[in-house]
Amino acid sequence: MENDICKEGSAISRNLSVGYYDDRRSEGVPFKWEMQPGTPIKSQSQETIPPLSPSPAMLSLVLPKPSISIEEPNNFVFPAKLKRKLRNWKHFHCKRYFSRLTNKMAEEEEERRRHPVLAKTFSLEDEKDSEHTASNVIRKILSLFKNVRPGSDLTNFQLPPQLNLPRSNLQCYGEMVYLCRKDLLGECSRRDLPIERLKSVVTWNISTLRPLIFGMSPYNPVLGETHHVSNGHINVIVEQVVHHPPVSALHATHEKEKIDVIWCQYFTPKFRGAYVDVEIKGKRVMKLLNHKETYEMNQPRLIMRFLPTPGAHWTGKVKIKCPETDLEAEINLISDSFIERFRGNNNRSIKGKIFESSTGTQLYNIFGHWDRTVMAKNLKTGELEVIYNAEENITGLKPPIVKNLKEVMEYESAIIWSEVSEGILKKDWESAREAKCLVEAKQRESLKNREASGELWVPKHFSVVKDGNDWDLSPLQPTVPRGPLVIIEAEGEKS
Repeated sequence: MENDICKEGSAISRNLSVGYYDDRRSEGVPFKWEMQPGTPIKSQSQETIPPLSPSPAMLSLVLPKPSISIEEPNNFVFPAKLKRKLRNWKHFHCKRYFSRLTNKMAEEEEERRRHPVLAKTFSLEDEKDSEHTASNVIRKILSLFKNVRPGSDLTNFQLPPQLNLPRSNLQCYGEMVYLCRKDLLGECSRRDLPIERLKSVVTWNISTLRPLIFGMSPYNPVLGETHHVSNGHINVIVEQVVHHPPVSALHATHEKEKIDVIWCQYFTPKFRGAYVDVEIKGKRVMKLLNHKETYEMNQPRLIMRFLPTPGAHWTGKVKIKCPETDLEAEINLISDSFIERFRGNNNRSIKGKIFESSTGTQLYNIFGHWDRTVMAKNLKTGELEVIYNAEENITGLKPPIVKNLKEVMEYESAIIWSEVSEGILKKDWESAREAKCLVEAKQRESLKNREASGELWVPKHFSVVKDGNDWDLSPLQPTVPRGPLVIIEAEGEKS
């Protein structure tokens, strides 16, 4: 049988290519010991190890937990003084920790929200490219006035964000003083002769006239709102000192030439059917401290006309008087009406004169256009001179920038209206509307709280007194400090 298994030709010998015999030793014949193929030589034990029951995790539950016990005498009493100190120490440190955490969160939230938005200033050259000259502006405005009677007071009239400029009225007032390419304010004091100084004051006054966008209006400032900007030697602070009626106060000082400017202005807009008449009241006073001269001047009116030709322009008579020099000037801003056009007076034209107050003797004739050039003619010598060039002064204007964010107060115009301005600039009217409603709601809530507590509002920078139907004010500080918002060109020149 052994020979039969291993002889040639058998089934096993024919499967040598499988490799079962390659590594086998020669002491025996493969599979001789097997009774069946695949059976191991030594069979393994069938005994199995039973699982642990219960598990170690369950067994650990009955073990005692580690603990440290400190045995105290039965008569031990914790010192009351030490207990009080420990309680105070715990309270103090917990309070300080949570106070720091709260302050940090408040600072982060404040930094997130304190992002002043200073929109591009409307310069003279922007009128032609203005996107607000579309014909649908008239339809929007007329739709607002469909239920308003002629002669109605529009002081509390609310405009939608689509008809708002991305800036407060305080910013517009401030820009009239600090935003000019030349230092026309300082020039008022640098002149030697009184007549020359008055001509410089007239020039500066004309430079405060700026182009208006038909159908668009700035925000109505909230009570306590301020705007603080510096441009070279000129520092300006504007504050809303009364909300109803809206009264704004401005104080500007020229550090180098010792000039002091104080404005108190409030307006009454009235609907006249074909136009809106805005009467701007309040005095403007300029003091040249180096010459001990005071110049008092009134303000022009604003007309927004719907028919026959839509437009917004300045009109009225402006008087400038200096009691110390007995000199006076009158400037007539010609109305853009059909009658004036028939007379040959074009839009934005100026006619005026300079004369002696006591005798009425006329010294100069003034004429021209405030958006182009204004001339002065010496009636004694016949000499002509250009006293104002709009292109050299109110073109290429840029808004102020933030010099120090930490010094920007929470009641700064660019902070209060930042979210509204962002919505308008992005044309996100829903966000702008919600932000504007939020500002107005806060204003009403503050008023309600003051009335409930009997608290009277006190301005931060001005002393305000009502004299009959008029308002009079004086700044609390003799000079205006440097502002956190600056004009970048002036800063570059200064450095």
